[in-house]
Amino acid sequence: MTNAVSDVDLLSWDFAQDPHSRYARMRNDGVVRKHVVKTLATALNAWVVTDYEQARELLADPRLSKETEKLLDAMDANKVNAGDTITRTPPSMLFSDPPDHTRLRRLLGNAFTMRRVEKLRPWIEELTDDLLGKIPDGEEVDLVHTLALALPIFVIGKLLGVPQDRHEDFRTWNGALASLDTSAEEKQVAHKAAFDYLRQLIEDKRAAPDDDMISALIEAQVDGGKLSEPELLSTIYLMMNAGYETTAHMISSGVLALLENPDQQALLRKDSTLLPGAIEEFLRFESPLNMSTIRYTASPVEVGGVTIPANEIVFISLLSANRDAAKFTDPDTLDVTRPNRGHLSFGYGIHHCVGAPLARMEGEIVFGKLLDRFGRWELTVPARELEWKYSAQFRGLDRLPVRMSAE
Repeated sequence: MTNAVSDVDLLSWDFAQDPHSRYARMRNDGVVRKHVVKTLATALNAWVVTDYEQARELLADPRLSKETEKLLDAMDANKVNAGDTITRTPPSMLFSDPPDHTRLRRLLGNAFTMRRVEKLRPWIEELTDDLLGKIPDGEEVDLVHTLALALPIFVIGKLLGVPQDRHEDFRTWNGALASLDTSAEEKQVAHKAAFDYLRQLIEDKRAAPDDDMISALIEAQVDGGKLSEPELLSTIYLMMNAGYETTAHMISSGVLALLENPDQQALLRKDSTLLPGAIEEFLRFESPLNMSTIRYTASPVEVGGVTIPANEIVFISLLSANRDAAKFTDPDTLDVTRPNRGHLSFGYGIHHCVGAPLARMEGEIVFGKLLDRFGRWELTVPARELEWKYSAQFRGLDRLPVRMSAE
């Protein structure tokens, strides 16, 4: 007899549309099991962790490694289709362990400072006002494309120094890389195009530095050392892509959550001091990342009575952990006054998202201005007709057709 939990298809369209009920079954089963998971275009046999406490512990466990070369070997050993080619990328902070990770994070931290983030606040406020001003009062608009995607890509583009006329290219490339619908060949084309462009942009910044992150990263030093060319390239690529997609999904999912929970929307309108906590609740309620980035077991790891051998692939579901009733009271209920804000949407441990302060700032600005400007929000289609991205990596809406009006 087949096991209903082990048969959950994490790559199906149905799963992408309703992951929560399936993750609840996996958590209730109480046993960590193997599933087929995709990273880029490669299907892997991987252990999937869904429990909050296990997830939090493993995110900080050094036995779960991200060292690039050994990770690629583990991926090769655990791929579903023997003929698949594993895509190789330059070394980066995201795929490294200490001491390399420590060095790379310090170099990034020297350029990506809170001062640099805070300097963007007036510009982000002005940009948000401009984007909201283009939303016609009382007429239908797709909030994903007009606001949720538009704002973060403008922000990360300005922060890094990527010209505005190339922002759409990154949306296209990242869309191809994140989708379960695109082929391995299409992903490779998108990956190459993005890296080729960034190589040229880095050369342009070397020739004419500006007050932006790419120029700062070129010059950043720790103990006399700088980022190597491959490290510089992969760091900028990571920031450009991770720096907008997750924030975009936080905005659109948060708007949908308030549309479906008008009592919570009313609380925020009545008391704006609840807004910072509301951003944390949006992040918990619908984590913009479904899974943490890929890891492998450098040595055997016991998880809930199951021993995962060495050289196995492990994925940690942030989306599932954030709905674990053992951690959060009434986890499927949106509560902007929730006192427990220990969500894992930004990860945990040494790989905690370095861009978290910027994402929080954008969220507070956007939702504050949306609530001030538009007194009435309504979906123009039934919520059940909304479609979520067909992605193993991200949790976000494809479209969010709404009508917003001042009264």
